[in-house]
Amino acid sequence: MPIAISEEAPSSPQVMQAFYRRLFPYKPFFKWLNQGDVPGKLWTHREFAFTIENEVYIRYNSFNTAYDFQKEVLRLTPSRFEIGPQYSARPRDRKTLPAGALQPQRRELVFDIDMTDYDEIRTCCSDKAICKRCWGFIAAAVKVLDKALRETFGFKHLLWVYSGRRGIHCWVSDKLALDLNDDQRRALVTFLEVIKGGKEQVKKVNVRGGRDDVELHPSLQEALETLKYEFVRICLDDQDVFRTQKQFDTLLQLLPADRDSTDALREQWQSDPDRSSVQKWDDVRKTVLQLKKKGSTSSNIIAKKYEKAMEDIILQYTYPRIDAEVSKHRNHLLKAPFCVHPGTGRVCVPVDPARAEEFDPAKVPHVGELLVELDRAAADDSSAKLPEEYDRTSLKPYVDMLERHARAIVTDVRASRPAVKDESIDF
Repeated sequence: MPIAISEEAPSSPQVMQAFYRRLFPYKPFFKWLNQGDVPGKLWTHREFAFTIENEVYIRYNSFNTAYDFQKEVLRLTPSRFEIGPQYSARPRDRKTLPAGALQPQRRELVFDIDMTDYDEIRTCCSDKAICKRCWGFIAAAVKVLDKALRETFGFKHLLWVYSGRRGIHCWVSDKLALDLNDDQRRALVTFLEVIKGGKEQVKKVNVRGGRDDVELHPSLQEALETLKYEFVRICLDDQDVFRTQKQFDTLLQLLPADRDSTDALREQWQSDPDRSSVQKWDDVRKTVLQLKKKGSTSSNIIAKKYEKAMEDIILQYTYPRIDAEVSKHRNHLLKAPFCVHPGTGRVCVPVDPARAEEFDPAKVPHVGELLVELDRAAADDSSAKLPEEYDRTSLKPYVDMLERHARAIVTDVRASRPAVKDESIDF
């Protein structure tokens, strides 16, 4: 019988029960977290936290098998659930353990990028809203962070997942990532973290130690080469981030304190309110050229400061704004892939980092639409037999991505250990 879908309550118990019963990809989800077919400690000692009706939050759940997990999900019908680390003991047994005995041991390295951290920059949306245009900031962040994690740190198994509303998560499942302790995670994140400071702080990039003559770290210089293009495309052409006086005042504050140059730029921009961000950035370039043409030592020094400041501005406006606290601690919980966002009704689906620019949050499968697709598929061909019901919906390509990702992890895990008898379980 078709289920009535309410946009006001996309994650109602009735809708969520149908989703978890018919569409949630339990098999690839289990294989991804467990890194194998037979339940190991990455599964049996793993914490799951459920949010159920009336925002009741239940922590320290753990399960022997994937089937046990599925039964509990169907029983609780959570509006969402989160994934924690592998602990030293089963989390569900914590009350029987000595004080301090339950300690996090292994956990994927995770990253969280939220669109609200770009509110002071983006001009098309704000707060909880997001569109294809401002998604460009997220896409640029994915491009840079994915490359850094793969090439600088050598990680291979990265799963990028749309958060369901206005952000993206990254799960790194390599053995090296799982085994990082909190100090190592903190050091790694500190290396990657470039944007620091709240809304009240104008300059958020300090990667040269306060010296204008210091060159960028090679990995950051490489990121800058990518972001120069993204800055023009997203910030200047599309978002027009220096259009208003408030916006170009911020730009002027980020440039060196050379009064003659900044006063000339301010006067030019105030006298021409229609001057675009592209034109204003070009004006800054021309200022650098004019300073160099003067030929004096002092003007060359100022020109060099301008060039470094322009690099820092590109980083400030386009470099990934990661939530560092999410990544630093193994015991941090993060929303699971293929949850349904309770506010939007959209499924938290994987994103191909190589095609992040093409991703459109507005086109992500909605739980109500998926259930309608199931009903229509059944009506069109009731004799059709497919392994899983999600194969008959627009969720299929996203599940396929998770399945390929999980298989790659399992293949590497098997290759790294001595051959053992394969004892696959019945799901």
